[in-house]
Order: sequence, then structure tokens, then C-alpha cells
Amino acid sequence: MHGMPSQIELYEELSFLSARMVEAARANDWESLVELERDISGLRGTLAALGDNNALATDLTRKLSLIQRILEDDAEVRRHTEPWMERLRQFLGDQARHGEVRQG
Repeated sequence: MHGMPSQIELYEELSFLSARMVEAARANDWESLVELERDISGLRGTLAALGDNNALATDLTRKLSLIQRILEDDAEVRRHTEPWMERLRQFLGDQARHGEVRQG
């Protein structure tokens, strides 16, 4: 890519990274997941700065397909991360209660 990437190229990169996030979530690779989320956040900022450049109808179809895939990947990542986050919340809550008992 030369110069500023097109909107569709940014969506393609978002889709690629979201698929990698699914792989990382499935593997419980939390460090990679955090790094990929940072990359995606940067791309979202670039997309927001680029704005709507009145893509052609063919690009619009591709864009909608990519957005759908990104949303599906996001749901899959959540399916893997939410149970882990709940276990972490419970662990931290147990640790806090354990600390209260020690002090009491």
C-alpha cells in the first residue's frame, strides 16, 4: 500500500486481526489478545479519521461482509474471554474476602 490505505483495505486488515484474536482467545494467549486489541484500536482510529469516503457499491458489499465477519469474530472472542474474566473476578473477590478475614 502506498500512501493512506483505502477504507476497504482498513476493513480487510481489521478482519484479519479479528480472526487472529479468535485464534489467540481459543489458545488462551492473553498477551497476544491484548496486543491484537491494541492494533485493532489503532485501525479503528484510522478509520474514524478517514471518515466515509463514499465507497463504490462493490466496495460497500465487501465492506458489509467484512464488518459481519468482524462482528462474528468479536462474539467468538467474547465466548472465550468472558468465562476467564468471570473466574478472575471470583478469584479476586475470594482474595479480597480472605484478606478481610485475616485483618479481622
